[in-house]
Amino acid sequence: MSLGSIRPAKGSTKNKKRRGKGSATGLGGTAGKGHKGKKARSGGKIPAWFEGGQMPVQRRLPKRGFKQFNRIEYQVLNVGQLGDAAANTVVDRAWLKTQGIVRRPGPVKLLAKGTIKVALTVRVDAASAAAAKVIEAAGGKVETPPAKA
Repeated sequence: MSLGSIRPAKGSTKNKKRRGKGSATGLGGTAGKGHKGKKARSGGKIPAWFEGGQMPVQRRLPKRGFKQFNRIEYQVLNVGQLGDAAANTVVDRAWLKTQGIVRRPGPVKLLAKGTIKVALTVRVDAASAAAAKVIEAAGGKVETPPAKA
């Protein structure tokens, strides 16, 4: 037995279709490509977006807007939402989650809507200058991570 004498088992392989090799093959003449036209020619591939000459969808629909790919989408936290917190509480992501104020993952930004009367330490990803003033006026402080260079 030699490597050249090895054959697949009987019936396990099929002969490939011999396109364009005469009428006996069933694929002679046009080789299964129909008659003429782009798809019958060599290299005649139609792109996936082609709609048969109809105005393509990317030209039919209007262009609108722009979304910056690297923008940070903050969850908004208003100062007024912290009114129920006890004095000297450290307000961080874990506390906000237990209170049901912040539900989804992602950065949190503190905004100045509302008032507060107790001193709190607020640890958030970002805070507006007005919100920081409101917290500091009540005797608390706002801690944000340092800006990335």
